[in-house]
Amino acid sequence: MTKSSSTRTITLAHSPDSDDAFMHYALATNKIETGRYRFKHVLKDIQTLNEAARQGVYDITAISFHAYAYVSDKYALLPHGASIGDGYGPILVTTEQHKDRAIKDLKIAIPGTMTSAYLALKLYEPDFQYEVVAFDEIINHVKAGKSEAGLLIHEGQLFYEDYNLLKVLDLGEWWKSKTDLPLPMGGNVIKRDLGTDAMREISDYLHQSIKYSMEHREDALAYAMQFARDMKTDLADRFVRMWVNDLTLDYTARGREAVRRFLKEGVESGIITNEVQVDFVE
Repeated sequence: MTKSSSTRTITLAHSPDSDDAFMHYALATNKIETGRYRFKHVLKDIQTLNEAARQGVYDITAISFHAYAYVSDKYALLPHGASIGDGYGPILVTTEQHKDRAIKDLKIAIPGTMTSAYLALKLYEPDFQYEVVAFDEIINHVKAGKSEAGLLIHEGQLFYEDYNLLKVLDLGEWWKSKTDLPLPMGGNVIKRDLGTDAMREISDYLHQSIKYSMEHREDALAYAMQFARDMKTDLADRFVRMWVNDLTLDYTARGREAVRRFLKEGVESGIITNEVQVDFVE
């Protein structure tokens, strides 16, 4: 068999963020052997990836857990690669002017209706006004008075105070107090039609990549800095530590239960409109 016929290209889509870059460092820079598979990295923002997953565009993709509810027929969850906040999560912020108002009375800038942040906020408060704003523009949107509050994901969670914004609610804190579970934000999924054997083989390579990055943290962080959107190294390191941790390497039973509980509550509340098949590649 020729080399060209024995190799298989797998599309691996993830966001151009420092935590995803850190996770996939070993794959992107050929630090590990991947057998007959070659990985083609596709970088898109999470909202675009959520939408593409509904069309089954990529073999493997990062996805919001909320969006996974609508593609679980096409994709299975990989048992690693998740962004899970244990006692922390998306932060709702506002200005001094609106700090005493009820959430349901605020117009809130959200990063997308398929994001897990939106699902979590809807579980907390089902009735609020919102508008969709690119995640990295939400802080300025609120500062300019275009929305009365903003739901922050990614690095905005770390420096909103620099813009004189006030925290109304940390949804990860709330979820843990309610369930004693971490709050699942995003995961990696793989197409079911690749077949069981291929799914398992590919899963192992992605697990190796995450493990390699965690064991070679300095090199992986240096690589990830090109995706850190002008964050200083110490802030980027803090951000990566928040979202690439032991639960990223392996959900554990507690992490898996968190995913099932999160999506189950979404279904029971009527926010998610179909039953969800939550299963993991083993």
